[in-house]
Amino acid sequence: MTSADTEKHGAPLKLGWFSTGRGEGSRGLLTAALDAIDSGALNAQIEFVFVNRERGQHKGTDRYMDLVEERGIPLVTLSSQRFRTDNGRAPWSELRGKFDEAVLELLEPYSVDVSVTAGYMLIAPVLCQHFIMVNLHPALPGGPIGMIDQVIWELIRTRAKESGVMIHVATEALDLGPVVAYCRFPLSGQNYEDAWSETGDRTIEELQADPGESLPLFKAIRATGVERERPLLVATLAAIGDGRIDLNAAGQGAALDLTAEIEPGLTLD
Repeated sequence: MTSADTEKHGAPLKLGWFSTGRGEGSRGLLTAALDAIDSGALNAQIEFVFVNRERGQHKGTDRYMDLVEERGIPLVTLSSQRFRTDNGRAPWSELRGKFDEAVLELLEPYSVDVSVTAGYMLIAPVLCQHFIMVNLHPALPGGPIGMIDQVIWELIRTRAKESGVMIHVATEALDLGPVVAYCRFPLSGQNYEDAWSETGDRTIEELQADPGESLPLFKAIRATGVERERPLLVATLAAIGDGRIDLNAAGQGAALDLTAEIEPGLTLD
């Protein structure tokens, strides 16, 4: 970005980025943000990427680290697995705070406006007190909490009419921080009619046992949500950068519904 662009649009939003980097989902979220920055759709700069693994622990994470380094972004790592080993294999519940403190020491040279947790597989009770952190969750505000599979099974169990994806401020209360933005989508229509019919009158326990996550309805809900994760994250960061979202006032007013903003760019039927 040139100095003229900076003067026109304001200083770039300075981002920290936290991830375990284990799969294509994490890589895709980072790539989406980088692509948006490159295109000018997102006026931001990623100051660092923190990964709680070290090279050699996981092939997917190694590829993620390659991407970060290829883009010239400072990469900071501290293996949570090794940290636990070095601390006598104590229960992780006893080590979370200590690990966060060690991470903070490594990140002391960096200053950011907001941090993103994108595929970061740890609860971060101390980090979220020092950084304003936003996290993506695969449900509407007030919807099911937990991992994505738990969310989807709950939607099926309750025969929900709609779902969505939300971005919320990360707190010590898992998935319960103030929501700042979201998008919604119906669980009905042509894409879902047959899928719902195939569940018949079977209980959720029966469906989980067979066919499990191969259930067409489960796969449809997951695909619809995942398709919206990347554009929602980018749109939310852009809204933070241009002042439409004030993270310091998160929870004091209604979250921003970005459905109409991101739907036109989606490719799923």
